[in-house]
Amino acid sequence: MAGTIQMKLFQSQKRSCALIGMVHLQALPGTPNHRASITQILDAALRDAQALVEGGCDALLVENMADLPYLNGSVGPEIVAAMAIAVDRIVTGFDLPVGLQVLAAANLEAMGIAACAGASFIRAEAFAYAHVADEGWINASAAHVLRLRKRLDADVRVFADVQKKHACHVVTSDTSLEDLSHGFAFCGADALIVTGVSTGAQANIQDVTRARSAHLPVIIGSGIDAQNAASFGAVADGLIVGSSIKIDGNWRNSVDVARVHKIAQALDELAKT
Repeated sequence: MAGTIQMKLFQSQKRSCALIGMVHLQALPGTPNHRASITQILDAALRDAQALVEGGCDALLVENMADLPYLNGSVGPEIVAAMAIAVDRIVTGFDLPVGLQVLAAANLEAMGIAACAGASFIRAEAFAYAHVADEGWINASAAHVLRLRKRLDADVRVFADVQKKHACHVVTSDTSLEDLSHGFAFCGADALIVTGVSTGAQANIQDVTRARSAHLPVIIGSGIDAQNAASFGAVADGLIVGSSIKIDGNWRNSVDVARVHKIAQALDELAKT
């Protein structure tokens, strides 16, 4: 941690760098890959959450990743309802901070769900600036998201992706990551997330230093595994883990508690140094 001042993301976390485990919901009602009943979806989510807790996570992050292909900037009432139920079950079932992301860039819906279901944070893409993603052009949402938070009087923090994965950022290519990070801070983000180019792709560790210039907590949002957790944990405030903690390293599979434990153990060993 030399030269790095880290900030605790959650008061209850066990270590200086928080381990945030992904709960990937099975495809929700109305989406192309929907197969399971809502009861089956909830049961699977709770099993994954339990495995993440047993493995040593400091927080949980619920996401509708199986809802491919994603809508752009909003989702229907059936997705909001299903995610609200899932988040509420996980919030009430586990004594850890819980967050959520509603893909793609459905940040208003995420804030509404978080406020009603008692979640602690949301992960927001396209919070500031704009970019082109699989879904098309995605506009900034900070003004609307923070106004909704104010109207709801919600104690919900916004963890915002800077140069999000699965997207093209040519439109902001004349702006450095440092300046983008300051822009996100100016727009009211509570923490910044840096990622690799795609799901499971390792981030550039130098990007953490660049993003930290905005004086906000910095979280790694992709590519974390047992081999690199300590090196990233030494410079970041949080690590979001998803693909590498699943059976066979496939995000579509269930959580493998042993894989979670290996990453948690790497962070525990780091804390002793």
